[in-house]
Amino acid sequence: MREVLDLLMEAKGIVTPTLTPYYRDVLDHTIRTTELMDNIRDLLTAARELQLAQVSNRLNVVMKKVTSWGAIILLPTLIAGIYGMNFRNMPELSWTIGYPLALGLMAVSAFLLYRGFKKRDWL
Repeated sequence: MREVLDLLMEAKGIVTPTLTPYYRDVLDHTIRTTELMDNIRDLLTAARELQLAQVSNRLNVVMKKVTSWGAIILLPTLIAGIYGMNFRNMPELSWTIGYPLALGLMAVSAFLLYRGFKKRDWL
């Protein structure tokens, strides 16, 4: 629109001297409107980037929690998986306190991980 008005103002015989102030006024309004639209576009772009950053931060918090719970569950599962294998030559299987020791090891490892993640504010 601005280019069209500039061409009309420069062309000979199209815009009469009596209409020149009106065309200049329209050109000024066009320039101001264009600048306003550019400012609004920049503002909307900044708002969108801010919203995406907030979503990313929330996703990071959720991922930290999921990772923490996964790590807490991993160690007891690993211990249960090892003791769940049918090996004959595991000395702990013949111990009287073997089963309570394995359960205690699972509970202690899960508790230590939970406390560590809670201290780091991951949970």
